[in-house]
Amino acid sequence: MTRRPFDAKRRAINRALATGVGALCVPRAMLFAATGSERVVVVGGALAEIVYRLGNASRLVATDTTCTYPPEAARLPKVGYQRALSAEGILSLRPDLLVSSAEAGPPSVLEQIRGAGVRVVTFGEGHDAASVEAKIRGVAKAFGETEKGRALHDAFVRDWRRTEQQVARAPLARRTGPLRVIFVLNQSGTQAMVSGEATAADAMIWFAGAANAMQGVRGYRPLSAEALVASAPDVILTTDDTLRAGHGAATLLASPGFAATPAGRAKRIVSMDTLFLLGFGPRLPDAVLQLHRRLRDA
Repeated sequence: MTRRPFDAKRRAINRALATGVGALCVPRAMLFAATGSERVVVVGGALAEIVYRLGNASRLVATDTTCTYPPEAARLPKVGYQRALSAEGILSLRPDLLVSSAEAGPPSVLEQIRGAGVRVVTFGEGHDAASVEAKIRGVAKAFGETEKGRALHDAFVRDWRRTEQQVARAPLARRTGPLRVIFVLNQSGTQAMVSGEATAADAMIWFAGAANAMQGVRGYRPLSAEALVASAPDVILTTDDTLRAGHGAATLLASPGFAATPAGRAKRIVSMDTLFLLGFGPRLPDAVLQLHRRLRDA
């Protein structure tokens, strides 16, 4: 039986994979010809959402564990967590393109993937609407979907402006003293962390018309009872994953320090889906509005 060129190319790729990453130097053109269509791995939940919005889900072969929406993305094969990727695992999927968040890594893994002939497109992670717009434009360009990308971008901008106007007109944003919110993250159920300035949670709290109670602190830091009491939050914000890992809101409120805060005494706690709240993807306008309403009603 005559062997097809496809078979020869597939065998070449398999041999390269078997010898390890250092020997994997398969041209991208060979990978493309071997599959008949571009194969894409996405690392970053917001980026996967955009791919689905652009109607290009059929080109995805895998995502990382942060890609939980839409549900179809959650069901795709996983390449691990975005900050702890494996070159061997990703290359075994024979991708033509890796679309990744700037938080993806380690950097050496991305370099190995590039060295194997895979096109790698990376997007920055800002905590504002402009960063979402840049992701939409960039993903659309990477997938050759200029028109769809323009339509998605324009719809996002309209929704964002509408959200800003609604929040600005709402009573929560016009309080004499701002509603003080503290964001607590503990997805592993071990050490709780609190979100200071220059974080996604900080930006979301302000966008929603409230104030981050942890001012003067940048990034995440371990939560202490002393810092919690001193911040005097009116509402505790967290993720659904944190509550699941810690056995519910009652367990969180029973942790040291919470009972001595206004939020703890009134049992005011708001939780939301992690990607929806912190992902800064195309659902950002909806996430801000929902957070605004949940804080208002807490």
